[in-house]
Amino acid sequence: MKIGVFAVLFGQQPLESALDYIAESGVQMVELGCGNYPGSAHCDPDKLLGNSAAQKELLSAISSRGLEISSLSCHGNPVHPDKSFAAKDREVFNKTVRLARELGVGVVNNFSGCPGDGPNGTKPNWVTCAWPPDYVDILNWQWNEVLIPYWREQAKFLKDNGVKVALEMHPGFCVYNVETMLRLREACGDSIGCNFDPSHLFWNGVDPCMAIRELGDAIFHAHAKDCRIDEHNTSINGCNDTKNYGDVLNRSWVFRTIGYGHNLQVWKDIVSTLKTVGYDFVLSIEHEDSLMSVNEGFQKAVSLLKEAIITEQAGEMWWA
Repeated sequence: MKIGVFAVLFGQQPLESALDYIAESGVQMVELGCGNYPGSAHCDPDKLLGNSAAQKELLSAISSRGLEISSLSCHGNPVHPDKSFAAKDREVFNKTVRLARELGVGVVNNFSGCPGDGPNGTKPNWVTCAWPPDYVDILNWQWNEVLIPYWREQAKFLKDNGVKVALEMHPGFCVYNVETMLRLREACGDSIGCNFDPSHLFWNGVDPCMAIRELGDAIFHAHAKDCRIDEHNTSINGCNDTKNYGDVLNRSWVFRTIGYGHNLQVWKDIVSTLKTVGYDFVLSIEHEDSLMSVNEGFQKAVSLLKEAIITEQAGEMWWA
């Protein structure tokens, strides 16, 4: 298993200086943003697609520092009810998949997306309860009329390009937990899997290790990102919280650098369970800790992962 980083964290730096810093920190892989929510500061499909010279320059900058690309990421909402918004995100996704093929990258990260409440909706509508019955009607329409048809079509496109999509299970989108992840995969095929990010599961009360066991080979990529649950605020208001992420004192939960939400043993268990189900790829650091600088949050995450990851193959069980 290797340590990676979602390099949008260093999007304000030129690519080469960011790669220098990443490599010097002992990180082995980079996840590159290609547009939509992550932006495309270091990897713009419009500048790279079909441009062998630019691609060679990018790959050389990465490999010359002993780094590899773990994935290309274009997290967006390709089924947004605003058709122009959806069209933009779909185009970026399609370009990112084609670029991944040209660069020899096997995984593109995205969100499942979330439609509106019906054909005339204007804003995404994330359903979180089954009553009143209007919500079940919305869910059925979203999945049967929009989500499954879109991702079935994309599954064919992905297979044609030899690339897989790893969908991050993220509240606010239709795929947000194990059940919804596996439902979409079953309906659309094995080109669709998971970018496993424990941070969103923690605040929903999910045990990441149990989720990993259930997902198994549906995990294509993994994020190293933590979340701290505030017991005081949660005991009063529960975990569904719409306050600003900067309101740390009053929120029910906040994203933290790994180790500041859950301790080293929890992360060792996550690593071991990933290995148990056959995942032996990357843990890509995603830093969204409002209490720490980019540098400190990143370095603390690297330090913990160096202790937690398993880097060598186990070999034969000589003792049994």
